[in-house]
Amino acid sequence: MSSSLGKIVSACCGPLSQYVRMNRDDNSNRDTNNEDASITMLGEEDDPSIWYKDLEKHFCGEFSFAAAQANRVMEDHGQVETGKNATFVGVYDGHGSHETARFIGDNLFYHLIKLAQENGTMSEGVICNAFSETEDGFLSIVKQLYPVNRLVASWGSCCLVGVIWEGKLFVANLGDSRAVLGCVGQKMLSCLCQSKRVTAKQLTKDHNANMKEVRQELHASHPDDPQIVLQKFNVWRIKGIIQVSRSIGDAYLKNPDFALDESYPRFHLPEPLRRPVLRADPSICTRILQPSDKFLIFASDGLWEHLSNQEAVEIVHKNPREGIARRLLRLALQKAAAKVNRSYDELKGCDQGKRRLWHDDITVAVIFIDYEMLNNKAPVPERSFRAFVDSIAPSKFKILQGNDVNPESVE
Repeated sequence: MSSSLGKIVSACCGPLSQYVRMNRDDNSNRDTNNEDASITMLGEEDDPSIWYKDLEKHFCGEFSFAAAQANRVMEDHGQVETGKNATFVGVYDGHGSHETARFIGDNLFYHLIKLAQENGTMSEGVICNAFSETEDGFLSIVKQLYPVNRLVASWGSCCLVGVIWEGKLFVANLGDSRAVLGCVGQKMLSCLCQSKRVTAKQLTKDHNANMKEVRQELHASHPDDPQIVLQKFNVWRIKGIIQVSRSIGDAYLKNPDFALDESYPRFHLPEPLRRPVLRADPSICTRILQPSDKFLIFASDGLWEHLSNQEAVEIVHKNPREGIARRLLRLALQKAAAKVNRSYDELKGCDQGKRRLWHDDITVAVIFIDYEMLNNKAPVPERSFRAFVDSIAPSKFKILQGNDVNPESVE
């Protein structure tokens, strides 16, 4: 039995245990010189539901990483992998269970590195194939477990990844997690009086039925199904069930063999599927990094529900690097509390599970790009960082050592 299958079998056959450990990084220092007045209102006590790594190094800069738990079991999974010539970021926003996001975290990066090794380069094709192998692997587990736990067919996850490979950036996503680039334009760079200005550039598409273009795409793909998207309580959902149009998992919306009957009313479809209604092929953005590209924000939709793209990049640009992911996360939580006329202190007093009434699980990674370091790489060890995991493991980037793959070869 594979390691991933064993973990999921345990979840199916026994009571669910809390996946995350709520330890925080006690070596991280709190910023005392806070430039954002709204953040100083948050109070001095730490939120026990927040995990963070305030500032670490990658080959062409630094990164800040944080996550907040709202559900009883954390359904988000996040990872940052540092290599000698590359950096990988993954944000996986699960739904129905934490198992799909966890499976992606255990498998997608491995597939990506093995395929890069086999192809001798990183490319959009390599990334697409890594997504495909991850989807196929999870669906094979669904097939094995479906007879004993039908709900495994409802488990799914959004999937957002970013790869900096030498001077090139690849971003791929399924679902509505988002990657946003903070840019300072060339004209601004040459003018000191405007040096503080920053512009947000969204690198991903939101695969969410609330987007008009997504609904149009679904209607075009399913012209014989007038109920392909339905609006309930002012929210558009595919088949009246799910908002995201692309994911890993969600087998019941991709294959009639995994249909769920009337005893599962939340996931039951009155008519059998004629064709898959969700997709697993990612949207991919490829970009040659420029001196004006200062940082990237990767985050699950729990952050973007409360912060606009421009608001987020301005917070990052105006504040110290150390702890910036935690700063973004806390501001989002403060806004979530304010929306229901509560204080952040009241939110901090809520247990996991109850917090889901206020906000979603949130994962955010801020990757700073020091352009001059792309050619003068920092001696960074190959390490793997996982949200809510205190230990730091060796990264699978080590697979590339001593092999023919050339990080300078980019298609």
